[in-house]
Parts: sequence; structure tokens; C-alpha cells
Amino acid sequence: MGLLSTILTIIAFGASSVLANNDALQPYTIYAYGINATFIPYGARITSLYVHDKNNTPRDVVVGYDDPAQYVQDTATNHTYFGAIVGRYANRIKNGTFTVGDTEYHVPANEHDGENTLHGGTMGYDARNWTLTQYNTSSVTFTLLDPSGEQGFPGAVLTHVTYTVTSPPRLTTRIVSVSLDDYTPIMLSTHIYWNLGAFQSPTVLNDTLHMPYSDRIIDIDSILVPTGGLSSVKNPWQSPSVPLNFTAPKQIYEGALYSQQCGEGCTSIDNAFILDRPPYSSAEDASAPVLQMTSADSGITLTLRTNQQSLQIYSCGGQNGTIPVKASQGNGYVEKYGCLVIEPQQWVDGINHPEWGQLDRQIFGPDSPPQVLWASYDFSA
Repeated sequence: MGLLSTILTIIAFGASSVLANNDALQPYTIYAYGINATFIPYGARITSLYVHDKNNTPRDVVVGYDDPAQYVQDTATNHTYFGAIVGRYANRIKNGTFTVGDTEYHVPANEHDGENTLHGGTMGYDARNWTLTQYNTSSVTFTLLDPSGEQGFPGAVLTHVTYTVTSPPRLTTRIVSVSLDDYTPIMLSTHIYWNLGAFQSPTVLNDTLHMPYSDRIIDIDSILVPTGGLSSVKNPWQSPSVPLNFTAPKQIYEGALYSQQCGEGCTSIDNAFILDRPPYSSAEDASAPVLQMTSADSGITLTLRTNQQSLQIYSCGGQNGTIPVKASQGNGYVEKYGCLVIEPQQWVDGINHPEWGQLDRQIFGPDSPPQVLWASYDFSA
């Protein structure tokens, strides 16, 4: 039996004991003191996360749907990627084209009329039925075998994503991907939409954001594809990106309402912030918080640590008030600026910019270490 056949057999038989009905929309809830979270295998996504606010009231702080079937409908319509794992390559690939070795590959260009690929193509990891491979009261693991040639990517990739909750309230995400038989780009991320006030206010504009090591952003063109340039968020004589300077705490509106570095005709935040960690620490050092966000309404603070080298931050400028919030969050709708997406990842389109020195973090083969994304989210009020 070959390696791929063995893996398929292990997944199939291992899953049969814990997911006999193979229901990709079956919810699984994990919990610890002060925190509980629910996930479904479809997209290996988070559908709710409850933590306590300043009044000790449980609040659901992630955006999504009450009915798991709505996520499938969303994929076919709005395609928000609410709460999902995105890949095989998160974010954007210019022209849907990249080169590995001497071979040029083309993947589905599913955004901007075929000018770029977003989140892995027309059937990215967010739209796949992952297999439940481990589940207990505090941890859940989903597994996906992505075949060679799927969406045009070379090589088969096996990925495990494990979500764990612990107390004091913390959500930890671990994504481990292994290239089985060929060199291929791998850059996964979580795609969680946060509203730490649980929609007590219609937007997050008055919430406070702090990214102490995000001195630079990746320059983008009119459709949010990297140009190869890098800009300072600190120096007004060098860059128009000063509204995106969150190296000291400030309210989100100071960036979202004044930054036009988010594509043509856009005023919002939709940018990749480079994590320039302190001198003498490694590029993957996960010991220091790289982001804090605090809700003006609930008093809840989210503190993020990660081993990744950038954060894609999106202030939900594309939301238009047509998607209702969950029943646990009231009777409103997800308005423009109603949430903040935080995607820990490597540098966007780094596979097409070797000058950045990112290839060893984005191209993996059968003799490479696994691609590992680790992130923890601590909650306090």
C-alpha cells in the first residue's frame, strides 16, 4: 500500500469511530472555565465563541450564522469566509500564477475578473468537508487531504487543524500541513471575524487596536495584490499609510475612516501588516503579544500571539448590512465596519516575490519540515 493510500485508510477508519454520519455541518462544542467555542467540519470553521464581558455576561464575539447550512449558502453567494480555514494559499496570488522550480503553475483566478486568486481558488479549504479526527471537551481536530492537482496546485498536502480552549480564557489554533510528494506553496490562515462587543454597537470603529510591532505594510495595487514594495506606517514624508499606524493604541476609526491604502475606491483597512519583532528575537518568536483589541462596549480585550510574520487586517469595509447577526447578538445586521478580521499568515504573494526572502516559509516539499501556524487568543475584561 502506498503512502497516500495508507493515509486515506487511516483517515477513513479513524473518522468512522467519531463521525459515523460524516456530517460536515454537525456542531462540536469545546469549553473551559470562562470560554466555550463551537466548530463545524465544513471549512473546519468556528461558528461561535463565548467569553465573559466586564459585567460577567457571556458574549458571542465572532461573526457567523445560527444555522450551519447557511455557511454552504454563503459560499455560493456572499462568500465571506466566516470563521473558516483558508488555503491552500491564503490571501492573493497575482494572476493566479506562480513558479516552483522550473515549472509555472496556474490556479483558478477567482477574483477581479480573473486578475488574481483569492484564498486558494474557487474551491479553497473553506469550501471543503474536513474530517473530524479528534474531539474531547476542550479540543477538536479536523483533517484534510488535499490531492495533487486540486485547484491546479502541485503535490498532495495533508493538514490537521486543532482548536483548543483553556482557562484563563484562551483559544489556541494549531495548523500543521505536510507536503507529501512534491514541492508546493502552502500558506494557510484562520479567517475569524471578530466583534468583541457582540454587536452592542453596529460597528467596531470605537474599539481600540494596538499592533506594537507592525511598523510596515505590504504595498498593494488597485485590486489589493502586492506590488513588491513595502511602506512605513510611521513616516508621513515617506508614505501615505500613517492612518494605519497602530504601533501605539488608538481607535479603529482612525485607520478605517481615513486610510485609502485598501484598493481602488476604498476607505477602510484591508492590509498586510508586517510583524517587525524586537531586535534579538527570531522572526517566528511567539512569546510577545503582536495585537490587542478592546471593545468599548463590553470591555473585552483580545490579545494575540502567533509565530507568523504578518497579519492581514480587514475592517469589514465590504459588509453592507444585508447579513443578519446571530440571535445571540441581537436583531441587527453586519454593517460596514461592523467587525474586524485578523488573519495571522506569512507575507501575501511571497511566492511571486523572491526578493522578500519568503520562499523557505511558503514552498514545502516531501523533505521539508511541516508548515506550522500557531496562534493563541487570550480574553480578559
